[in-house]
Amino acid sequence: MVIGAGFAGLTAATELAAAGVDVTVLEARDHVGGRARGIQVAPEAWVDAGAAYLGDRHSELHALLADLDLKTTPTTMRGASRFALGSDATTRDGRFPPLNAVALGDLFEKLDELTATVRPDAPWLTPGAEELDALTAEAWAERHLTHPDARLFFPLFLGEMMAADPARVSLLHVAFYLRSGGGLRYLNAFEGGAQQDRIDGGAHQVCERLAARLGARVRLGEPVRAVDQDDDGVTVHGASGEHRADVAVMALPPLLADAVAYRPGLPARRASDRTARGCAVKVHLVYPAPVWRDHGLSGWSVNAEGPLLSTVDDSPAGAGVGVLTGFVTGDEAHRFAALDPGEQRASAVGQAARLFPMLPEPVGFHVTDWVNEPYSKGCYASLFGPGDWVRHGPTLTEPHLRVHWAGTETSTAFFGLLEGAIRSGRRVAAEVLARP
Repeated sequence: MVIGAGFAGLTAATELAAAGVDVTVLEARDHVGGRARGIQVAPEAWVDAGAAYLGDRHSELHALLADLDLKTTPTTMRGASRFALGSDATTRDGRFPPLNAVALGDLFEKLDELTATVRPDAPWLTPGAEELDALTAEAWAERHLTHPDARLFFPLFLGEMMAADPARVSLLHVAFYLRSGGGLRYLNAFEGGAQQDRIDGGAHQVCERLAARLGARVRLGEPVRAVDQDDDGVTVHGASGEHRADVAVMALPPLLADAVAYRPGLPARRASDRTARGCAVKVHLVYPAPVWRDHGLSGWSVNAEGPLLSTVDDSPAGAGVGVLTGFVTGDEAHRFAALDPGEQRASAVGQAARLFPMLPEPVGFHVTDWVNEPYSKGCYASLFGPGDWVRHGPTLTEPHLRVHWAGTETSTAFFGLLEGAIRSGRRVAAEVLARP
């Protein structure tokens, strides 16, 4: 029995099914995909409302795409960038912001030094782990970042990289996340980096095609409330009743997994009161064409004030529309999510028009609120708060009798990314197959 039909759960289920295991997948939503979701913006044209990007180091994802006959498309970054980090928006070649280069270089150097100290296989065993884990990223910045430009840019950087509010995440988690993902520069890069490509037609297709292989074994609209265990197996309590199995794989984020009742109870919680939801709201503004390109602009922007703290050109190739994707992250995501739909549209469309004055009225407008999504509890991934890694890290992948754990938050390689989810699904399938 697999609970959760995202990348991790469906990877685990297909691996188990291929090995001859009779597997059932229970998914709370009315669709598969988890934190990958597609939005149709034109006939046969989709954009990613959730997880989207991949790079050349994401080997398991590339192998899965080849198996499913899915292609990638480059993330378009041709042209100049727009920055609104002061009173007026400015245009600049490249992605480096018009801030003090020495101050930002010092910031990145300090982060690189921190990242290099982390044990990627077991961050809780990093030298000085307790001290690093007790400190929030915000407190670290107050101590170590003296230049106002570095202080301004740091929360924008964390928002882009991790959908994190510096006040809600531990310094050890920041350093581990960067190390796990391949380092600061790889994670932050488009060409040659972790954001180099998108899945042509949307990442949600991966889960749809995996689910199609499983057929009726995937059951939607089945939120799980409890998992009971005895000497002979597990009983999973879902919306339609009880489901009996030998083993349960919980492919859920820690905050969701912790909300399930386990009998016997877990020896250690999956999350704590300090574990935060990934703070992300994704906004898609659809235009008749990517008109910014005609003005020598890439569609990329970085902004000190919201709601759109960054934008990127996500226009589907050959679709005849232009799509500007806005990222609302960190504390701004909570504020924006609390607005009514009219206020959200007015603030996002108005800001986009100030950044790109050539824009016409959008022909489409879509908001995906991951902060308040009940069956995700945040995106990109859970944010481990002060003390979480030291307290929960050692048991994140340790089975609880017949209950095993999957999800990108259980992967120490590419934590928080699609690649990490797939690797966790393959790991847990191997664990289940190796049971006596």
